[in-house]
Amino acid sequence: MSKLRAGGFLFHQAFRFGVIFLAGVGAGFAVAPTGAAARETVTLAQSYPPGMIIIKQSERRLYFTTGGGTAIRYPIAIGKTGMAWQGEAYIRGKFVEPAWSAPAVVRQDHPNFPAVIPGGSPRNPMGAAALTLSVSEVAIHGTTQSMRRSVGTAASYGCIRMYNEDVVDLYHRVQVGTRVLAVP
Repeated sequence: MSKLRAGGFLFHQAFRFGVIFLAGVGAGFAVAPTGAAARETVTLAQSYPPGMIIIKQSERRLYFTTGGGTAIRYPIAIGKTGMAWQGEAYIRGKFVEPAWSAPAVVRQDHPNFPAVIPGGSPRNPMGAAALTLSVSEVAIHGTTQSMRRSVGTAASYGCIRMYNEDVVDLYHRVQVGTRVLAVP
């Protein structure tokens, strides 16, 4: 792990999950929600504790529970057949515009990808923010403009893709340690 200083902020650079994460430390470091959102508040048939993320893969939806049987529902892309993650995890880290390095499974299919795609690049598949999970090489993250159409499909290598404006909204609602449950 190395440390970088930019614009008055101290950054820690770590290579994990095939992603290079740049996480700001210091007051005033934040991402502001922007743009239209596909999220909506809904009633849940099943009761979950408030502050939990539920990923319903068959629906291609992520729910952030708000209590009283309600949740904020977001459209997502899930893993391709055989790559969709299921089970329990928790949010391990929160990152704004992380740089990305393709994991080995992605590099096999795309050997011409550059070693690193910088954070903030329009080609960076992590998008505006990433929430890494306690499951190896899995994150909930934004997407590129050209990959927005994948939301609502099974298209990723295991990660959960969201519209950038939705992942920024979720980023502000969750904390490190938030429980995540992925169900069929």
